[in-house]
This record gives sequence, C-alpha cells and structure tokens, in this order.
Amino acid sequence: MAQDSGRIRLWLERSGSGYRLRDAATNEPVRWEDPRVHVVRVAGTSYRLDALQDEGFEPGKRIALVPEPDNEFDPHAIGIWDLERRAHAGYVPADVARTVDASDLQAVSIWEWREDGRRVGLRVLLAPKDAWIGRPRV
Repeated sequence: MAQDSGRIRLWLERSGSGYRLRDAATNEPVRWEDPRVHVVRVAGTSYRLDALQDEGFEPGKRIALVPEPDNEFDPHAIGIWDLERRAHAGYVPADVARTVDASDLQAVSIWEWREDGRRVGLRVLLAPKDAWIGRPRV
C-alpha cells in the first residue's frame, strides 16, 4: 500500500453491501487482511438491532470508538457508536480490542448485512488516526 511519510492513504470504493479498500496512490485493491489496518465484524450487534438501524452506521460513515475501561466483563472493551454517540452498535471484537489503543485509531463503517430490510451486522475499518481515508467514490 502506498504511503506518504508512513501515512496510509485509502479510497473507499462502492461494492455490493458496502465498500472495498483501494490504495489512493497506486489504485491497487487493499485486502481487509492488510496488517496496517483492521477490518472487523462488530461484536454484539444482535443485542442492539434497533440502534444498528441508525443512519450513522451506514457504510461509508465515520464512527466513534469508545473505550470502556470500567466494563465489568472486559476492561479492554471498545464500544462502537455513531459519531455523535447517540447509538451503540456493539464492540470491537475482544481479540482485536486487547491489541489496540482506541485513541490511536479512526473508524469507518464499510460493510453491512441486512435481513428483511433491516441492518443486522456491520464490518468496520479501524485505521491509524493519521491515515487518509478518501470519501466514498462510485
């Protein structure tokens, strides 16, 4: 992936139920498994289906990562909220949350699953705070 002084540069490219990642300099596809980013399926969405319908979780929208150090089940928990922190969609999966610092990251909703017209799942891009993420393009 092309970098400018170490800075990751990505385009979000419309595809199916969300967005694929593309290198902004080379126009090459960027796999979700690229080690410089995390693309995760949001955990716990089945408990928050009403909140998940919020337009703030539509693919292409920036979202908030909210650490929960006082979470009784996992002190490493990182909540995934709409940018205004009105709706809580779920959590960064525990195995990833243990390895990252939410304050070093930015997040964008990039993929959704729907059943009967309702959003039932999300996949989220977690990228370094200084990464350039281009607005969705068609």
